[in-house]
Amino acid sequence: MKAEPRSSIMAFMTADRIRILVVDDQEGMRETLDVLFSRAGHDVTCCESGKQAIEMLATADPYDLVITDLVMPDVDGMEVLKRARELCPEAQVIMITAHSTTEAAVSAMKLGAYDYIQKPFSISEMRITAEKALEKGRLVRENIALRRRVAGKTTFEDVVGESPAMNQVIATLRKVSRLPTNVLIVGESGTGKEILARALHSSSPRADAPFVVVDCGAIPESLMESELFGHMKGAFTGAVATRTGLVEAASSGTLFLDEVGELPLPLQSKLLRAIQERTIKPVGSVKEIPVDVRILAATNRSLEQAIEAGTFRSDLYYRLNVIRVEVPPLRDRSGDIPLLCSHFIARYNNAFGRMVTGLAEDAMDCLVAHRFPGNVRELSNIIERSVALETAGMIQLATVREGMGLDSPERALPGAGRFMARADIGQRGLDELMDEFERSILRDAWSRMGANRARVAQELGITVRSLRYRLSKHGIVASDEADDGQS
Repeated sequence: MKAEPRSSIMAFMTADRIRILVVDDQEGMRETLDVLFSRAGHDVTCCESGKQAIEMLATADPYDLVITDLVMPDVDGMEVLKRARELCPEAQVIMITAHSTTEAAVSAMKLGAYDYIQKPFSISEMRITAEKALEKGRLVRENIALRRRVAGKTTFEDVVGESPAMNQVIATLRKVSRLPTNVLIVGESGTGKEILARALHSSSPRADAPFVVVDCGAIPESLMESELFGHMKGAFTGAVATRTGLVEAASSGTLFLDEVGELPLPLQSKLLRAIQERTIKPVGSVKEIPVDVRILAATNRSLEQAIEAGTFRSDLYYRLNVIRVEVPPLRDRSGDIPLLCSHFIARYNNAFGRMVTGLAEDAMDCLVAHRFPGNVRELSNIIERSVALETAGMIQLATVREGMGLDSPERALPGAGRFMARADIGQRGLDELMDEFERSILRDAWSRMGANRARVAQELGITVRSLRYRLSKHGIVASDEADDGQS
């Protein structure tokens, strides 16, 4: 391989970090390609055998470019090419070999290789070929993403959040998106489990096949078997026609079992058999129907506790819980709240024909300080209402508080009147009582921690930004003082 000035190599850089897999049984070739692409700022993984490369393709994050030797002792480059097209279909593959034949080149191109380069080759030749291959890959990904958006499909780019916890969730789902593995998504109601499931489906090889949602908590138990597996005409009273079940409707695609913990026990055994045998039997039929579905399940309950209570089968749990992803509640990723607010404001501006430009600072502080028992769904509802009703250019604190129900007397808990009478506090409402209680806690912590904001925030389990808002709100520290001092 001929040397080339470093300046020319460094010119081969792009704005995005590229993942490249190099496969060659010759150490010198691996090192040369590693240096070439690493100097260009790309992530390079080198494999000394085809078998090792296939393992990397199956388990690592998706690659943008695969460069593989043709002739290797265990698994040859043609097999690496085939598996790359299956496991990482958006990656471009460049074949290299010292034993070039027309037949081999034609075969490689038919199997989907981007190009075929004969050894020895110059750095310039490899660089230019790789540039073109990566450009093609970028265009392919953009085209796929565009077609999916036009079709109304959710992608990972539609998932809003930059917190470490959400980044980890998305990274895990991206890693398994192209595998047929079943995934269990766990999280509180309103955290966005279905959005993540849709993004996982849209990023999988099954993206063009159906995504079928089953709300296990909304279908009456008496109808659940028929809904899932279908029924034959005359199978029961009211079965006036043969009906395809949701499992069969999802064949070749993805079946999303929302709130799977609500499945009745008798249906759990039938679902388990369908997963194990990849067949279903409609109600009233003696014939098994083959199905090919990927199962994604979600729950806001502890299935482990349900197993202990005898309401959920452990064998079904292990079938569903191959890959487990836990979605954090919004209160544990409050740093995502401003980003989510911008997302929802844009959505509802578009839906309502409004021109709301954002939130006033105190309104945003109020949202960041909120615990959000309803998670992202609750925040979406607050912003939707605020965009619909706000008369100013920006959403004001009063509008947000009304949307959160903080200024509504009906939010008072049952029995509050008895508590107020015992405490001899006259006609004060719950908000005033809660404010007084919060003010007392803050003053105590502020005094005990020597007015150290970071320590107070840690003690109370809130962010420093939330603490600043609360200190100013209760008059413990003036707003300008709350913004200065220790952090």
